[in-house]
Amino acid sequence: METKTVGEQIGSSALDGAAEDHRPALLAGFLGWTLDAFDFFLVSVSLTAIAREFNKTDKEIALSLTLTLAFRPVGAFLFGLMADRYGRRLPLIVDLIFYSFIEVLSGLAPNYTTFLVLRALFGIGMGGEWGVGASLAMEKVSPRLRGVLSGLLQEGYACGFLLAALCYFAFFEMWGWRPLFFLGGLPALLAIFVRLRVKESEVWKKNRHESWGQLGSAITSHWKLFLYLTILMMMMNFVSHGTQDLYPTLLEKQWGFGPRPRMVMTAISMVGAIAGGVLFGYFSDRIGRRRAMIIALLSAILVIPLWAFSSTLALLVIGAFLIQFMVQGAWGVIPAHLSELSPNSVRGFLPGFAYQCGVLLSASVVYFESALAERMGYAKTMALIAVVVFSLAAVVVAAGRERPGVHFA
Repeated sequence: METKTVGEQIGSSALDGAAEDHRPALLAGFLGWTLDAFDFFLVSVSLTAIAREFNKTDKEIALSLTLTLAFRPVGAFLFGLMADRYGRRLPLIVDLIFYSFIEVLSGLAPNYTTFLVLRALFGIGMGGEWGVGASLAMEKVSPRLRGVLSGLLQEGYACGFLLAALCYFAFFEMWGWRPLFFLGGLPALLAIFVRLRVKESEVWKKNRHESWGQLGSAITSHWKLFLYLTILMMMMNFVSHGTQDLYPTLLEKQWGFGPRPRMVMTAISMVGAIAGGVLFGYFSDRIGRRRAMIIALLSAILVIPLWAFSSTLALLVIGAFLIQFMVQGAWGVIPAHLSELSPNSVRGFLPGFAYQCGVLLSASVVYFESALAERMGYAKTMALIAVVVFSLAAVVVAAGRERPGVHFA
């Protein structure tokens, strides 16, 4: 763990006191990411039904997932720049309203082409939320709690997937897929909460840029860090999207699960994800960010046979729980890790944009998996990809550095 400077030690108690208003910011970041993921995974859980309505193949509907992932860097770029220039709150409010509006329109899409366009626009909103919300929350929480609260914040993603599965379970057979997307208007209400309760980041106020040119110079001066973070996030997105997005389809194709059993299994896996994210985030405060992530990634390899090739339902349940426990265990460290590596002056832009550029570079994994699965089957395809990406991600994590518990001043 990095040794703190004298100035950091002197400022420690003052900064901890300044972090007392972290709860509204953490709640806003968590709920924003939850609703973002909920909207994204509605396509994943409803994929086959959407394909039937538009008279398309699963692979063609999976292209909409790829488009969403591919357009996320656009949102991270636009909203990240605004976050470092104008503060964290305003861009977060605008982003929440934008993507909630697009999500409602997705439920009204009259044809396949319109649906693809709307899912690309949704990707812009989804890409903007994480970087702004994470920087705001991580700049406010106490450094001694940053790891565990990072895990809680990141697992808003798993909570969103869980919420999508539960809504599909409860309402799909009665309503179909379209009304589920109307629930995506909820983030607009969260924007009101941010406006009324969340205070601006003091770290941003002390490091704000007076001009766009000054901000641009600050960003370009950290290009090496940006390159590493992009590669790291590419591998981490291979890990998550390679094991999550088509898992409901695997259960349907390989096990013959109907909508309800499929969503129950997905929900179980997301409970494991939430537990893993928070627990490994907690461990990262004690054993370091990289070590916690590497342990989670290598442990996930051991779980693959249970996850993909179980011979009984009980083993399948255990495998579903454990694989996401490990995957999101590694992911739970990410908000703290990226925030700590990023300089104060570009924290609104750099982590979020690197994250979403990593998403762009990994966006083809869903389409590639669905295409390869037509030849090899979903179980073999997803297991093979999982082994490769878990191993490579662990190598990339180990090659980097860390600054656990550093004070943002």
